[in-house]
Amino acid sequence: MRGTGLAGPGHRRGATPHRRTISILTLVGVCLLALSATQTASGEPAADTVDTGFTIPFAGAPGYERLAPTQVTGPGQLNQPLGQQAADEIAGQVGLNRADALSEEQYRDLVAGGGVGGSREAAEVIDACARILTNTNGRPLYSHVDGHPTPSVLASYGLYVNTSGLLESPANADAPTRQVNSLIAPGGFVGTWLRNNGATHTLIALYRSAYTVQAVYGFAAQQISGAAQLVTNTREGVSSEVGMSMAPPLWIVNFALLYILNPSLAAAMPAHWAPIPSAVADAIRSSPTGQVPFSDYAPYFQ
Repeated sequence: MRGTGLAGPGHRRGATPHRRTISILTLVGVCLLALSATQTASGEPAADTVDTGFTIPFAGAPGYERLAPTQVTGPGQLNQPLGQQAADEIAGQVGLNRADALSEEQYRDLVAGGGVGGSREAAEVIDACARILTNTNGRPLYSHVDGHPTPSVLASYGLYVNTSGLLESPANADAPTRQVNSLIAPGGFVGTWLRNNGATHTLIALYRSAYTVQAVYGFAAQQISGAAQLVTNTREGVSSEVGMSMAPPLWIVNFALLYILNPSLAAAMPAHWAPIPSAVADAIRSSPTGQVPFSDYAPYFQ
């Protein structure tokens, strides 16, 4: 987002150029806000690192990895949302708080296509991004599968079913979380809307949070993950696959963005990740588009 003139606390002269920052956000495939400069994160990383089974760059910045979802240990944890208390605690550890989020009025205006320079078309893309990232229990997505509206809840797997009934990673080129690129491009809708609707404090808070450093790791992770956009996790000699959105840096990036949009959205993100059934992961990796018909693989998730 060019021309904001923002120089919040921690801003450095000679930081990464605007164009490069926006390219990182575009390739990471996250929603809603574009940055105009790279800044030092004020969120304090956890004191201890943990072995989660993810490797660099998929593990993200050392110290923040432990804030991301852990692997499920029982069926009751599958697709469970964080909850507000946990979301607020994580926000504090990445350098954010409720005062940094958009006001209720700003949030309603943005997702309704209102405010100064609002757009219903842009709002629909933003809303789709938020729904994909919060596809947890109680928040199903509905898709056309074999001609029938079909609900699905797959957030813990880092997968979702698009409106056409195709199963894919949220980082897939077809996903709204990638199609949002035109909205976050220099001079695009999001930057203009935020400047025109009093969200400067929110931008500064995001610049200073762990979002900045994690976005760099997320960019690197996506660059090497091909069409499938899946991540390999290996612990104690056991390897499994999960969608890119559940890799620690991408999860934290998305968490930060949703939290500043509305803390209740961040609270609906998945608290744990689950291995994708191997037959499904193999099919996604073998697909030239990284997509497979959900109707063919739905039984693996029942």
